[in-house]
Amino acid sequence: MEPCPCGSGQTYEECCRPLIQGFRPAQTAEELMRSRYTAHVKAEIDYIVDTTEAGQRDKVDRKQVAAWSKNAQWLGLEIVQTQAGGPEDETGTVEFTARYRQKAKRMDHREVAEFKKNDGRWFFVDGRAPTPEQAIRPGPKVGRNDPCPCGSGKKYKKCCGA
Repeated sequence: MEPCPCGSGQTYEECCRPLIQGFRPAQTAEELMRSRYTAHVKAEIDYIVDTTEAGQRDKVDRKQVAAWSKNAQWLGLEIVQTQAGGPEDETGTVEFTARYRQKAKRMDHREVAEFKKNDGRWFFVDGRAPTPEQAIRPGPKVGRNDPCPCGSGKKYKKCCGA
């Protein structure tokens, strides 16, 4: 039994295949996200288009999606966080990282995907880049010519900063 490419820990037969083959709809936004990733891995372009909200489908370039899907070596999916998007919700977001290799170069596709439920079915609406988090230094910045914080008595540039 083949493991599901979405990384759920289930087999493809019990996880994403029933969604991609149309046997049942996704119950949550995350489940749809996982199945769309798997559809890229399996080059199931019709599923990717069909699970895009109707108003956004004309923006999907089938040839480009097919080329990306077929030319990438898919390495894995990481769900970073999910907000709403449960069985009782009408909207939800899923932040994820899809890892792949293309032309011998490893790539990370990071996105915050927005989903909406229409007539009881989840659809992908749009995606955006995640907001970068501001790095906060826990203490004051040590300058090159400041005394080294290790207590050696030397300048930082001649001690720990070397």
